[in-house]
Formats: sequence, structure tokens, C-alpha cells
Amino acid sequence: MIDQFINFVIRPPRADYNPEQYLWEKEFTLAGRQFKRQDLELTNARGHKLRCSHYMPSPFPEETPLPCVIYCHGNSGCRADANEAAVILLPSNITVFTLDFSGSGLSDGDYVSLGWHERDDLKIVVSYLRSERQISRIGLWGRSMGAVTSLLYGAEDPSIAGMVLDSAFSNLFDLMMELVDVYKIRLPKFTVKMAVQYMRRVIQKKAKFDIMDLNCLKVAPKTFIPALFGHASEDKFIQPHHSDLIFKSYAGDKNVIKFDGDHNSSRPQFYYDSVSIFFFNVLRPPQISSACSSKLEKYYDLGDLKVGAGMDESLLYEIITGIETESTNVPSSSSAAPRVLMTKPVSELVSEVAPLARLHPMLTRNIRPDSDEQSNLQDKPNGQSDECCSYTSSNRESWGRCSSLGGSDEESSADCTAANNGNQVTLDVLATPLKSSQQISSDPPKVEKQKQKKQKKQKKQKKRDSTTPKPKHDKLEKLEALSKRLRLCILKRVSHRRHRST
Repeated sequence: MIDQFINFVIRPPRADYNPEQYLWEKEFTLAGRQFKRQDLELTNARGHKLRCSHYMPSPFPEETPLPCVIYCHGNSGCRADANEAAVILLPSNITVFTLDFSGSGLSDGDYVSLGWHERDDLKIVVSYLRSERQISRIGLWGRSMGAVTSLLYGAEDPSIAGMVLDSAFSNLFDLMMELVDVYKIRLPKFTVKMAVQYMRRVIQKKAKFDIMDLNCLKVAPKTFIPALFGHASEDKFIQPHHSDLIFKSYAGDKNVIKFDGDHNSSRPQFYYDSVSIFFFNVLRPPQISSACSSKLEKYYDLGDLKVGAGMDESLLYEIITGIETESTNVPSSSSAAPRVLMTKPVSELVSEVAPLARLHPMLTRNIRPDSDEQSNLQDKPNGQSDECCSYTSSNRESWGRCSSLGGSDEESSADCTAANNGNQVTLDVLATPLKSSQQISSDPPKVEKQKQKKQKKQKKQKKRDSTTPKPKHDKLEKLEALSKRLRLCILKRVSHRRHRST
């Protein structure tokens, strides 16, 4: 009986799994974006090899470090338990690092220590991430034993940005005494205490730690890292009052969430939403433009130009402000030139004109590009369907594998398809080539007929000017003239990138 209880503490059932079956794939799609799993091995202070996985975007954004959350599993868990964390955090540009602690999963070691030695394993992981220039802030997400590990380590490293502590126990000795009642072991109290003292000596000899030292209530008053506590209301293994005790003595910013379920049940969606918001606030991930928006930006790319290098900035201000004034489509009673605010830099105003031209219906004109130009304008088809994922809970009996199932992200694919269609048919003003002023017709009779028709239209238009407002095509011509003026002023001898392709 006592030996079984000792193994229950330091040698619970060990997760034996195939990484290719129970982890995310090496390359996978989530929320319409590409991600990858990078496997690696780290060695802890005791010489044990730790099997680790790092989930990150593919490719990793250049010169943009991303925050990372380290997921810490429970006493019978493994890194497959972090599949849920990857689903929640990766779309927010937060990478996820997970590992098999020493004595768990596929890592070396024979025993677990319910957070004592796992704290040192976590220190190795944090040191590795700190050495990576791609990682900015670091957060911790622990469940059961992993929550205790995170709390013990957080007391030593105040640079951690935030912690999510799910079902942590306050004191291992008190927990063991409670489990005697939960499993209805009918022994007198003094006998139980003598048995616990015997177990303490055996555990010290085998696993090299003292169960009396595992007391989160000693470190909570000295920890100031923002923390989000979570606990299932029907948890019989680690009862909810453990989190209540830690929460009450915790010194840092804190919040607690209670939800239905037991120790190993899947967590509700509102809890995951709260975790996502918490990490977003404490880690502050950068906003990286999606692939769809990057396609649209191609049409407003001014090449290798550095605005302000040997240019007449006052002229640029005048042109840009003219475009913005026309785009508002608001009648003005003043014929004076628009007033230009010189508080913004030219580069910022240029960047503002591009989305303005993209969104306003008056700033676009339909052009039939030639075959070469059309082939260069077309992006790759959006034929492949985005994969969606389904995931299960981190139940100790069955680790949930997040497999990419066939499906599509309708919203992102629809946006990208609309962008592709717009790219093939419509060229925005800033990206309009100057071909319209350079085209030479090879058919003189047709040109004469067109001129005559144009003159007739102009005569009719003069009659209507006194009663009707200016038609839309006049504004388009004016906008096109402004855009040509801008491009002539800025680009001069620089060719647009779209014209460089063959």
C-alpha cells in the first residue's frame, strides 16, 4: 500500500507516445496561416536530455521577435498536452514551447518531483529562449504539477511576463493527507502521519527532494508576476481551495476563474478566451500583416524609394493633400488651395494615400492591361483550402492530438480571392502606369472619329455644367493627373517593381 502511494507521487503512469502521431505536424496550417514544429533536445543540470518542441510561424518574420509561452504539463502528461495552447496562442503571433519534463514522456529520468526538479528543467528552457534573438517576452502556462513548477520558478525570475496557473496545489503534505480521505484509506490519523514520514524518507532517497519543501504558500507572497488562476469546481484530486489559498497570499496582479469539470476534464471555451486575452495583454505580440494584405500592398509599393531624399517635400505635401481632398468627395465653397498640415512626415502621408486609394470607390479606374502586365499582376491562385483543426482535452488517459483536418477558412480565403480578382481587373491610382499618356495609335481614321465623338460630348457637357455637378470621370481624370504628378516627382527614373518581371 505504501509503495503504491510512493509511486503515485514520484512514479505515476508515464506517457509513451509517438511524436508524429500525437503532436502537430512538422508543417501545418492554422487559421489560414502556415506554422511549423521545431523539435530539439536540451540537457538539464542532472544530465538528463529533455525532448522539446517549439511551435512558430513558417517562415519566422524577419527582424520581428515574437513572444513565447512555455507550456508545463502535469505529473502524467507530456508535451502533447500543449496542442490546445498552440491552437489558442499561435493565431495571436505568440509562439508555444513545450517539453517533456525529466521523468516524463520521452525525456530521460526515472522519477518526477511534482515541481521541485521540474523548476530546474524550466530554467534550462528559459535560458535557451533568452539566447534566441527571435523571442521577446516569455510567459508560463502550467497545469497541475506544471502550475506548481511555474509558480516555483516565477518566484526566482521576475522577468517572466505572466503566468497561467491551472489547478496548482498549495502544499504537498496537505494534499497527501487529503488524498487519504478521498481514496477512503481507513487508518488512524497518527498512523497516516507515520506512513507519510516513512514515504518522505523513501522519496528523498529515490527522487532526491523533500516533500515538505513543496509549499507554494511560501513563495506566493514573494512573487509579483501577473497571474491568472484557474480551477475546476468539481476537482476531487486537487480541490479548489488550494488555488484559493495561493490566490489569497499571492502578491502580484491576479485573477481567478472557476469553471465546471474535474481535474482532468477539458476546459471550457470562455476559460481559453480568458487565457488568450491575458497573454495578449502581458506579452504584447506584434501585429504582423497577413499574406492577403501583403498581396494588396504590392500595388502600392514605391520600389526602393526613400521618401525625402533630395525631393521637394512641400510639393509632395501639396500633391498628397490634393489626392486626399478629392477622395473625400465633399463639395467646397472655397477655391483656395487646401491647407497642408506639416506635422506628419512625407513617408507617413504616402503610406496613408495607398489605403485611401484602395478603399475609396472614386479612386479606382478599370484598365485592360496587356498580356505581360496582366501575368505579372496576377498572384498565385488561392486554390488550396485552409486547414482547420480539432483538438481534445489534455486528459491523462488520452492526450489530444491536434490533426489538421480538411476544411477551409472561408473568411480569409474570401478576402484573398476578392483581392486577387481586384488585382486582375482594377489598378489603383498610385499604381497606374503612365502608358495612357504614351500610347500611340496606329489607326489614324479611328483616332479622328474618337476626337469627333469627344468634341460632341464636350459640347453637350458644357450645356449641362450650369445645372449638373461634375461627372465622376472628371474627378477620375483629375485624380489620375495628381497621381501622375506624384509618381513623376517621386519615381523619376525608378521603374515600378511590377515592370521588372518578365
